[in-house]
Amino acid sequence: MEKFAKLKELIAGVEADADKFYNSGNGAAGTRVRKAMQDLKTLAQDIRTEVTEKKNSTK
Repeated sequence: MEKFAKLKELIAGVEADADKFYNSGNGAAGTRVRKAMQDLKTLAQDIRTEVTEKKNSTK
């Protein structure tokens, strides 16, 4: 559950940069959004692996 909370935190943290990029055309904010999305992808994969391991260990 700790990783899921971190995922939500990361999304909330990138919201301002996404707004700057999409609404103001700020290119640097777009770079930060791309990095955050890569971090989200990695964290999401870690969560998927953790869930699979936990699910399979109960069998």
